[in-house]
Order: sequence, then structure tokens, then C-alpha cells
Amino acid sequence: MAASSTSLFLVFSSLLIFTSLLYVSDADYSAPVMKGLSWDYHHKTCHKLEKIVRKHLKKVFKEDVGQAAGLLRLHFHDCFVQGCDGSVLLDGSHGGPSEQTAPPNQSLRKQAFIIIEDLRNLIHKECGRVVSCADIVALAARDAVHLSGGPDYDVPLGRKDGLTFATQNATLANLPAPTSNATTILSALATKNLNPTDVVALSGGHTIGVSHCSSFTPRLYPTQDPTMEKTFAHGLKEVCPTNTTDATTVMDIYSPIKFDNKYYVDLINRQGLFTSDQDLYTHKETKPIVESFAHDEKLFFEKFVQAMIKMGQLEVLTGGKGEIRAHCSIRNPDNKGYFSYLAEEEDQYDLESKAELR
Repeated sequence: MAASSTSLFLVFSSLLIFTSLLYVSDADYSAPVMKGLSWDYHHKTCHKLEKIVRKHLKKVFKEDVGQAAGLLRLHFHDCFVQGCDGSVLLDGSHGGPSEQTAPPNQSLRKQAFIIIEDLRNLIHKECGRVVSCADIVALAARDAVHLSGGPDYDVPLGRKDGLTFATQNATLANLPAPTSNATTILSALATKNLNPTDVVALSGGHTIGVSHCSSFTPRLYPTQDPTMEKTFAHGLKEVCPTNTTDATTVMDIYSPIKFDNKYYVDLINRQGLFTSDQDLYTHKETKPIVESFAHDEKLFFEKFVQAMIKMGQLEVLTGGKGEIRAHCSIRNPDNKGYFSYLAEEEDQYDLESKAELR
């Protein structure tokens, strides 16, 4: 009898999972596509692109699932500053310090940059230099979400890599601090054509990953933020006993490595880590959105995907604008290997042309 009950339970669980997958695949994840981008942009030039990215990231996350959050955050920080042009990947030069040295970007995972460059190398070996680093960042963020348990979705591609990086002042101005309240966040992102539902949905990216104490200790010291649940605050104080402690803690206490809607449950329970998180449940315009996502994970997934697709097209460079970098951290003219790469490419083109004439 016990064995029979177990079998029925397993069948029922499988049906629930299958039904959930059906819903995710049938959900309306459509969004307008900017001119110059398309859903099948690389199908002819690099049809194995998405398989290469997903296969490599499965290996990466198997070794360290924390890298998923790092890649997702990298996409956010790239797009919000100067658009989705891969500028956050550039090293500094005689023109000034890179975006990476600006305070909001100093906590980006160093390994995330290495992973993107590894992906570029794999892709360019397979297809040639036809896929931009900006497109790779967008695809890596999508797979970071899906391979962590979130929705799978198509990404419009065709971005070109930017030729310049933003100044530190521009970086600071375009990345709202975790100490910002909901009004500030909404105003800042409204300038990027992101509405309140987009803002709340994108904030749900905090359902995976960790944060440094410095991002939330202003809520603990010198006095505790009254909107923070007391037991939660006590636990944070154990991790960060002073306002100068250099430690990290998870951003979602329920399921820190799974992409789900528990982040919104955290907010309802007054267990949001940042002011920018918790205030979404205080603000009259965003509170009902938080509640709807907390009660309906499928709705959250749908709105998250729509917001990601919209954000992923901010100020994109397409066509003759920008370039496809031979290395993600270096603009092509600054890359010593660039001209030898072009020579090899031209030689290959000459060989192919001669072969066609025979």
C-alpha cells in the first residue's frame, strides 16, 4: 500500500511539473523588437550559438551555482549604463577608468567577466567573429535565469559592442543604489521606459545571489529600520556585527539558489534585504504588484521575461554602429591581435573566392 501511494505521489508530482512547464512555454513572453535586432539574427551565421552558451554554463553552474546571479547582474549593469553595448566589459585605458571601477560595479563578480570571455572564445572558434560580446551577455543572463529554475525564453539578438565605456559619474547616475527608496527607483527607471510592473519584476532578480554587508548595514546601524522584521534583522547582525564588516549573505532567505517568486514572499514578511527591495512593499503603486507576484509565480515569470526583453534592448547599437570585439575587454583598435586577425580573415576570404572561381 505504501509503495502504491508513493507511486501515485510521484505520478501526481510529475504531472504538476509537466503542467507547470507547459504553462511556462505557452505564456505570453512577446515584446516589441528594436530595429536591427531579430529573434533569429544568428541562425545562419552561428546556428549553434545558444547550444554553446547553454552547454558551457551548465558546466559552470554545476561547479558554482553562484555564478548564475553574477551573470544576471552583469547584464543589468551593462544595460542600465549607456545601453546594452558590452561597455561594462571594457578595461580602462588612457581615456580614463572603466565602468568596472565605479563603486556600483566593484562588487560585480570577477568570474562573470571571465565566463563571458570564455564563451566568446568558444563561439568565435565555432562561428568566427560574428557574435558580439553584448549578445553573449544577454544570452548568458537568460540561461542564468533558466538554469536556476526560472523561465526559458527567446532573446532578440544583433547587438554590436560599444566603442567607449561610460564615465564613473554616468555609471553612478544610472545605477540606483540599494539604499534608494521605491520613488527614486521608479523615477530613475521611468527614464528608461520601464514601468512600475517592469521595475518590480526586474527586482525579482534578487531571488538568487548574495550581497555584501555594506549594501544593507545602513538599515541595521546605528538604529534598526522599523520596516525590517526583528528576527531577520537579528540574523543579519550576526553576519554583519558592525557597519564595517566585510561579509556576504543571501538575498532570498527561502531559496537563495533557485529562481522563483520567494523574493516577493520575503518582502511581504518584511525580510527584504535592501531598502530598494523592501520599500517596493511600502509604496502604494508597487505594493499590489509585489503581492500579485508573491501569490502567482507564473505571472511573475511572464512579467519578468517581458521586462528583461525590454531592458535588453536599451540603447542597443546595431548595423554599422559599434563593432564585434575580438576580445570582450578590449576595443578592436586597441587590441594588438586585431590586425593579424583581420589579415587571417582576408586571407581566408581570398582562398574561398578563388575556390568558387575554379
